Amino acid sequence: MTTKTLDKVLTILQKESQKWDVPIVTLVAERSNDPYQVLVSTLLSLRTKDETTTEASRRLFAKAKTPKEMLDISAEEIEKLIFPVGFYRRKAENLRTVSRLILEKHGGLVPDDLDELLALPGVGRKTANLVLTLGFGKPGICVDTHVHRISNRFGYVKTRNPDETEMVLRDKLPAKWWIPINDILVAFGQGLCAPISPWCSKCKVVDYCEQVGVTTRR
Repeated sequence: MTTKTLDKVLTILQKESQKWDVPIVTLVAERSNDPYQVLVSTLLSLRTKDETTTEASRRLFAKAKTPKEMLDISAEEIEKLIFPVGFYRRKAENLRTVSRLILEKHGGLVPDDLDELLALPGVGRKTANLVLTLGFGKPGICVDTHVHRISNRFGYVKTRNPDETEMVLRDKLPAKWWIPINDILVAFGQGLCAPISPWCSKCKVVDYCEQVGVTTRR
């Protein structure tokens, strides 16, 4: 798939994505406009379904919306609030450690620098880029499993993991799509373009897709 074709595909999917659920982290960013809440909800969302993350975030933010408030409650209480997100015990500890470091090293404010974000426990490139793009409106490309998988399925990239995909997209992808590509392809991946047996019969961009690796479809 060429960049010109991808531009057309993303334009179509951006309109179509209005029919699908918005990723939870995007909703948090729209409602709160708070980088800390974006960071926390992203950490909760790792290896967890959006509906589970939504409820866990709601319960947690009712108790703690700032780093200081997070440290005012115990790890055990955080565990209860965020259960059953994946790895909830480890995430509870990470949330307290991240909150403490933000207070001690960053004056209580989430850093808006990629390297400083990556230095926080539990924060990988996906999380850091989401905080930069959704929390601060800075340029970045967030590549999760959906973006990685679908970019390869389209035939736009040929990469082995999300980090490689991010680097290739930084070279190839037009800047106007850097921030929205995550929302578009996550919604598309959850709504139609499933990892196994995607709904190609319902897809508006099937004629442009090279369907790399697709062996069964609906």
